Amino acid sequence: MAKEIERKFLVADGGWQEHADKGIKLQQAYVVTMDDRSVRVRIHGNKWARLTIKIGKSALVRNEYEYDLPMDDARELLTQAVGIVIEKRRYRVPHKGFTWEVDVYEGALAGLVVAEVEMKRETDLPALPKWLGREITGDRRYSNQALATEGLLEAQS
Repeated sequence: MAKEIERKFLVADGGWQEHADKGIKLQQAYVVTMDDRSVRVRIHGNKWARLTIKIGKSALVRNEYEYDLPMDDARELLTQAVGIVIEKRRYRVPHKGFTWEVDVYEGALAGLVVAEVEMKRETDLPALPKWLGREITGDRRYSNQALATEGLLEAQS
């Protein structure tokens, strides 16, 4: 069983762009959502897909199970979304021994830019880049699950 340990921040400015890779387009949809668990399908660059199950209430750590998924199944599951299909471009940005993922949302969530860093241990202390804004770890309004089912207006209030 894999553990997801991550911190999440709003992005304050475009300083991350000079060190970012070219990014990949993601489409993701939730097919099951509950307070402490979700089942998500994600298509990566229209090339491969993965089904992810996340379980846990902690703001920092959750159990995560991931499985490769045939593209035809993934596309069909997108049509079964609870809420909207999230569209975003994800960039990887190295910074002082950690890789940050910056998500630039498109479509219904356009204008939202979020950065997260995955850690190996809860005690890891990644250096925070200058381009980060407010920390939103544990603020469920900014979880992709809430954004898909409740929208961006809830998150910005």
